[in-house]
Amino acid sequence: MSVAVMSENPAPTVAIIGLGLIGGSLALALRAAGEAGELLGFDTQPDAIAEGLARDVIDRALASPRDALAQADIVVLCVPTVVAADLLADLTRVAVRSGSSAIITDVASVKGGLEARMLAQHGCVPPRVVLGHPIAGSERSGVGAAREGLFRDHLTILTPDENTEADALADVSRLWRAAGASVVCMAVSTHDRMLAATSHLPHVLAYCLVDTLARSSHSEDVFRFAAGGFRDFTRIASSDPVMWRDVALANRGALLEAIDDFAQHLITLRAAIDAGDGDALLQTFTAAKTARDGFSALQARRDQS
Repeated sequence: MSVAVMSENPAPTVAIIGLGLIGGSLALALRAAGEAGELLGFDTQPDAIAEGLARDVIDRALASPRDALAQADIVVLCVPTVVAADLLADLTRVAVRSGSSAIITDVASVKGGLEARMLAQHGCVPPRVVLGHPIAGSERSGVGAAREGLFRDHLTILTPDENTEADALADVSRLWRAAGASVVCMAVSTHDRMLAATSHLPHVLAYCLVDTLARSSHSEDVFRFAAGGFRDFTRIASSDPVMWRDVALANRGALLEAIDDFAQHLITLRAAIDAGDGDALLQTFTAAKTARDGFSALQARRDQS
């Protein structure tokens, strides 16, 4: 689906629900770009609100997420995947009852559960709900880790359907472009399957590898002599384990398929090593290097564009 071109409108009031790394970074990026008339914020943690105000991440705090529907043009749910569906359900229920015209979007890394909740509750994804996911992050968390450039030269995926209002899609697209991201649209099922392979599986593998080595009787020596490759591969194992537990369970079906595919390929490689089949190993390693070099070239072109 092509992204609609938005007409010139005053900068919208944006409410960030969840002042963590993603929510805080989005607010900072919008402020720097001058693309938010006012930045409102809510978080269940008073310390996060206090830090958000102190750092000028937000202009003022909201008493509850529901207050955003009457005070903001765009409401961005920057909450963990496990609670995003419940919050979205509550806000859309109130929006329908009150006649709010606010656009509601989110940043959850799994979209299937949110879409299913909307279908069960409303019979469709409401026209002014635009489900989204910025493909950016850090092993650090919290509003203290927020930074203006987090989304620059990264993708944000939006998952509109035929029921999505064109102006809602255009406004959310403009929001993420102002933050420095490129915007692409795709189906919910495509998003969840793709992210299972490219994000969720790598996190599972990193956690699994570090845990396996930590349980080894030689773990102290293993970590002492680990080189840069180990550091680079396992960096994401420093990410919030609660968040990634929730992501793994929320995208269970697609993630299990990705794990099974990887496990089968690993078994094949093990058999080649056991058999001393250097040709099979070289073929796999060469194909992987070619694919990885192609990805690096694509990333470099994207960074230059």
